[in-house]
Amino acid sequence: MSILNADKFYLSNEVKDKVELRLKKWDDENIAKRIWQLDPTVWKENPAEQKELADRLGWLDLAISMKNKAKELEAFAEEIKTEFDDVVLLGMGGSSLAPEVFSKTFGSKTGYPRLTILDSTHPLSVRRILESYNLSKTLFVVSSKSGGTIETMSFFYTFFDAVKAINQKPGSQFIALTDPGSGLEKLAKDNGFRKIFSAPPQVGGRFSALTYFGMVPAALIGVDVAAFLAQAEAMTESSSNQSKPSESPAYYLGALLGELALTGVDKLTFFASPKISSFPAWAEQLVAESTGKDDKGILPVADEEFFGTEYYGKDRVIVYLKLEGDDNGKNDASVKQLIDAGFPVIEISLKDKYSLAQEFYRWEAATALCGVVLSINPFNQPNVQLAKSLAGESLAAYKATGSLPKQEPVITEGGAELYSKTDAKNIKDALSNFLAQAKPGDYAAINGFIPMTAENEEVLQKLRSGIVKKYKIATTIGYGPRFLHSTGQLHKGDANKGLFIVISSEPGNDLEVPGQGYSFGTLIKAQVQGDLNALINRSRRTIHIHIKGNVAEELAKLI
Repeated sequence: MSILNADKFYLSNEVKDKVELRLKKWDDENIAKRIWQLDPTVWKENPAEQKELADRLGWLDLAISMKNKAKELEAFAEEIKTEFDDVVLLGMGGSSLAPEVFSKTFGSKTGYPRLTILDSTHPLSVRRILESYNLSKTLFVVSSKSGGTIETMSFFYTFFDAVKAINQKPGSQFIALTDPGSGLEKLAKDNGFRKIFSAPPQVGGRFSALTYFGMVPAALIGVDVAAFLAQAEAMTESSSNQSKPSESPAYYLGALLGELALTGVDKLTFFASPKISSFPAWAEQLVAESTGKDDKGILPVADEEFFGTEYYGKDRVIVYLKLEGDDNGKNDASVKQLIDAGFPVIEISLKDKYSLAQEFYRWEAATALCGVVLSINPFNQPNVQLAKSLAGESLAAYKATGSLPKQEPVITEGGAELYSKTDAKNIKDALSNFLAQAKPGDYAAINGFIPMTAENEEVLQKLRSGIVKKYKIATTIGYGPRFLHSTGQLHKGDANKGLFIVISSEPGNDLEVPGQGYSFGTLIKAQVQGDLNALINRSRRTIHIHIKGNVAEELAKLI
């Protein structure tokens, strides 16, 4: 097929043979037709899991079904751009990551409002919008499938309260993206929201890019939704019930990634052209949360600097998303080194930014198909709830007693504290000793419950680069609480290959959540405790560093 022929695969003969055998098996089993018939036995024979599987396949024909909504979205965007300068999306995980790709990739078309994604409960992140945006000219998009996500609802209470002080009809500045019958739908009706968009409940959050959850924010910044969906439809057709898996780009990718993971090649390392560099962060949630369970998992690695093939282990598979006409020189040179060194490399060419629509669909389908190879349910997230529940326990303790469960630091050094057992005399040595446990096939995950600033990002990238150079293992960076709704599932559900560096900070200039009995500072501290306790509960190797002073300065000392 023309779509498949645009891709390049640099694979060993052994890997090619395994993929071809898998695809032939799928051809013989009519797997494409069965998936479109919503047959859960493609994944699991266990009757207890079959209903959930069958109820999570609504993404299959979204590109086709959403075409009828394009004019509605275009008209709504025209209405909004005459009234508002800014759109702020309040969401988490699958509700926020696709809109972030649209914002960073396309920007706002002339005359359309600026789009900002708020998915951090750090009080400084919330205050930045409260204090620097013209709230009277801001539309708030409350985005949640269930309407019960504590982070999203805390954002809503805060901004609705602020808008109420300047607008007698505050609901006119709010819209909801949610499932029909959800708690958010009721809240939106009760508070006179401007509009409610109901997405299909048969689509999980991380598979929702082509639903209203992705398409409404895209339309609001001037993306041509009809043209975008037309691109996605082309990839849909190549994976339809009439297709042969052996001729489908999505089936080929799913079979390949699954077969590689079975042999321990499970670090999915992304290179992407600068103009589409935000896409891997969306794919990170999709792949990690879908595959990281039952002591299995594929770890997506995004935005990790490349220093040479000698720093990569045999657990790496490379995906190069190459946009034609972009500044690809550096990536071309790096990927060529990896090809020459014999690493499995997948090069996907995109003609323009709108070609990302094909990739949204391809990666959703491929990830679901990975689940077939790995014998897992790709649509559930059994370990995400553990961290949520434990964070909820800490927050409940705060409401009952006025304080969170107490922890005592093991080492206090300047503006930093260490909360993990160690024989070391200082935090720097403790961190080195912790990382010295790394062995081939492991990875280091830096989980920062800190503000998402350029300064903090720079120092975290320096830390991960140092880890790559010294220990030659894959690294990731996640910001809390957003990663709890994505890679957090893999952290607790995979084969215990991670070394987790949890970094928290004093919230400072805290902010109360109106009427809820807690502040954003308290909430994020409870989420730190919940994540740590969940990691420990799952016997994960974990170190916790708490910063009392300037985050970037104190972390720089450790590096």
